[in-house]
Amino acid sequence: MFTSATANAPFVARINQAGYHLAAVGRAVTLLGVVLPLLLIGILKFTAIEIEALRPFVENTPWLAWLYPALGFAGASYFLGVVELLTALLLIASVRSVWAGLVGGAIGSVIFALTSSTMITLPIWETGSGGFPFLNGLGAFLIKDVALLGVSLVILGGSLQQLVSDLGRKIDRGDEQRIER
Repeated sequence: MFTSATANAPFVARINQAGYHLAAVGRAVTLLGVVLPLLLIGILKFTAIEIEALRPFVENTPWLAWLYPALGFAGASYFLGVVELLTALLLIASVRSVWAGLVGGAIGSVIFALTSSTMITLPIWETGSGGFPFLNGLGAFLIKDVALLGVSLVILGGSLQQLVSDLGRKIDRGDEQRIER
C-alpha cells in the first residue's frame, strides 16, 4: 500500500543527508574560523607594530601585566605568538588526533578566556554614542573572542567525548579477548 509516509521517505532522506553535509561544512568553517585568527594574529606577534599595539592590552590587564617584567615587551609578544601558532597547529591536527584536540581546545579556551576577560578592564564602550551597549573599535575587536572561546570549548569537549568513547571501545575489546581465552 502506498502512503504519504512512504512517498515522502526519499525526500526526508535527502533532507537528512543535506543536513549532515551542511553540519560537516559548518564544522570545517568553524574550525577555520578559530584557526585563522590564531595563525594571522600569532604571526603578527613577531612584528614591531604588534609588539607596540599589544602594550595597552597587557599593561592594563592585571592578570597579564606580569608578562612584561618577566619577558620584556618583545619577549612577551613572541611568547604569545608562539602559543597562538602552536594552538592553531594543534587545532588543525585535532581533525585526526583526539589528543591534539584536547590540548589545542584547552589552550584555545585559556587564550580566549583571557582575551575575553580583558573587556572587563579595558575601555570598550563608545562614549560618543552613549557608552554601553555601543562598542568602540577595541570592543568590536575583542567581542569575537567570546565566540572563539565557545568554539575552543566545543573542540575540547568533543575531543574529551571522543577520548572516552575510544577508551570505552578498547576496554570492551579487552573484555572480549579475556572472555575468549
